[in-house]
Parts: sequence; structure tokens; C-alpha cells
Amino acid sequence: MVAVGLVWGSTNALMRKGAIIWDQKLKSTPHPNTPLNPILNTLKNWLNLLLTWQYSIPFLINLSASATFFAILSDTPISLAVPVTNATTFAATAVFGLILGEETHVGLALFGTFLIVLGVYICIL
Repeated sequence: MVAVGLVWGSTNALMRKGAIIWDQKLKSTPHPNTPLNPILNTLKNWLNLLLTWQYSIPFLINLSASATFFAILSDTPISLAVPVTNATTFAATAVFGLILGEETHVGLALFGTFLIVLGVYICIL
């Protein structure tokens, strides 16, 4: 459960970084004068996002962790698995975001992470 939360948290931060790269590429690409059908334009943008490896590789790892989470749910009480995994995910997202250089209030992020870890510890006891 904790390992899944760590994978989800780290890939969340990496996907956010990849989405920023995709957004910068999207804004720097010249737009044609003829408007596309909104549905086709959305599909084109989605495909371009998936072709951005900085987004798609963490996304695939994240999906693998989701499959693992569902396998864990078959052997673990949901009342324990969900809070532990989600709390670990939130904490890992904050920590990996700090590692990747995202702007955040470091003191508040670390204090929140401490409270999450404390809550997970209490759940596990």
C-alpha cells in the first residue's frame, strides 16, 4: 500500500512536469487559420500529450500502480488500504514536487507531510 502511494505520488509530480512541457510546446506551435472541429482538436491535443514522453512514461507507471492497488484490495480491508495509500500519495506528491523544484511553501508542505505520515502510522497500528 505504501509502495503504491509512493509510486502514485512520484508519478503525479512527474506527470505535472510533463504536462507543463506539453503545454509549452502547444503554446509555441503556430495555429492554423482554419478552425478545426472542436472534437478533432481535442483528440489531436490529447494525442500530442500522450506522445510527450515526459508525460506518457510516468502515466504508464501510474496505471501499473493502479492495477497493483486493485490487486491489493482483494487481500486488504478497504478501510485500511484506501486511507494509507491516499495519505502516502499526498505526502509523496508534496515531497517529489519539492525535489522537482515546484514552487511551494516548504514549511507547510513538510508539516502536512509529517501529519500524513503520523496518520498513516496510527492507521497501521
